[in-house]
Amino acid sequence: MSETVIFIFELIGIVAFATSGALTAIEQKMDLYGVAALGIITSVGGGVIRDLILDVTPPATFRDPVYALVALGVALVVFIPAVRRLVFRQPKVYEITLLIMDTLGLGLFTVSGVQTAYLKGYADNIFLLLFVGVVSGTGGSILRDVLAGRRPYVFVKHFYATASLIGAGLCIGVWHFFGQTYAVISGALCVFILRFLAARFHWRLPRAED
Repeated sequence: MSETVIFIFELIGIVAFATSGALTAIEQKMDLYGVAALGIITSVGGGVIRDLILDVTPPATFRDPVYALVALGVALVVFIPAVRRLVFRQPKVYEITLLIMDTLGLGLFTVSGVQTAYLKGYADNIFLLLFVGVVSGTGGSILRDVLAGRRPYVFVKHFYATASLIGAGLCIGVWHFFGQTYAVISGALCVFILRFLAARFHWRLPRAED
């Protein structure tokens, strides 16, 4: 898989998570600065944590400002009154938009985390590959929800981290037998499918009150 394709995947993930971060900020009645900050933190947070774990310093976000700039641009677009009215006109529209964007970001950043760990020479450390994949996929949304003052989405909604974990595992397994390209595509698709099925059929893990 070429570096250009990887870069495009990461940009799609940035756009998706920046949208979900900005929407959350707007729902919480934050001002323009809050919307921009939450959009950027949601989109790059998981990648920063991933890079710190893998001793990639400074993290890619700070070496190439394009990621933060794209996230900022997306957040500003989402803040436009016409866009806000379109998304928040009905609660269902907001929920579906957030689901789609969160799912895209989760899937793409999960496989990006696994891929980064592989390329840094940790192909034989399955635990690290899984951990970095899940942290990369879920880290931004956890930071978003903590800063927004609510329970992290990852701990209460459907199959969030579980989908990331399964997708990371599939990515690792496929990489071993068929190589990077098939691994990244199959891992991301696995996360997408599981998340949408979980939302459609209300799958969730057992809770303490069950």
